[in-house]
Amino acid sequence: MWSRRTAGLLVVLGFVVSGCSDSGGHDGMGDMEGMGDMSSRDRGSVEVPAGAEFNAADVSFSQGMVPHHGQAVRMADMALEISSNPEVRAIAEQIQAAQGPEIEQMSAWLTAWDQDVPDQDMPMDDMDHSGGMMMSGMMSAAEMGRLGAADGAAFDRMWLEMMVRHHEGAIEMAEQLMDGGKYGPTRKLAEAVIEGQQAEIEEMNALLGTLGS
Repeated sequence: MWSRRTAGLLVVLGFVVSGCSDSGGHDGMGDMEGMGDMSSRDRGSVEVPAGAEFNAADVSFSQGMVPHHGQAVRMADMALEISSNPEVRAIAEQIQAAQGPEIEQMSAWLTAWDQDVPDQDMPMDDMDHSGGMMMSGMMSAAEMGRLGAADGAAFDRMWLEMMVRHHEGAIEMAEQLMDGGKYGPTRKLAEAVIEGQQAEIEEMNALLGTLGS
């Protein structure tokens, strides 16, 4: 659980997500468009053994989504510490319940695939600055600091607006996986992300409409 003092010190997570598959969707190495905002430059490469049940898109999705989910869980922690709004708190609890186990599942896949497992709490200063970029929907360090310094209705509104944007980014990443992923369980998780987070976006937008400006 984050304290108000430490909330302002939260930093953005980054990870060099490698999106590689050939145009036919086969295993191996090649370029893959997407994975949110991280694919526009300096894409790396993912080594996939011949005949593997997963492909580079599955690896890239999992490596990117672990820290992406990690930031969402920390934002949920902040809401449970700072907000007194029962509806905001209920959404935060939903996020913790869904995304915590998903982080564990994706980390387990990456380990089984002999791929790098990113630290879900990896600070910006420890990332690879040569290629690391913001993932779609991720909050900056400054944004997280402003969120941690807010309270009352101002915190609730800021948190909801940021979490909507964060969820929209996760949906983008999941849709990219659905276009190129091979591993059945990864595709199933991506479907769950799209369905679950879209429902939460609708819930949060409706709640925003009830809050004062």
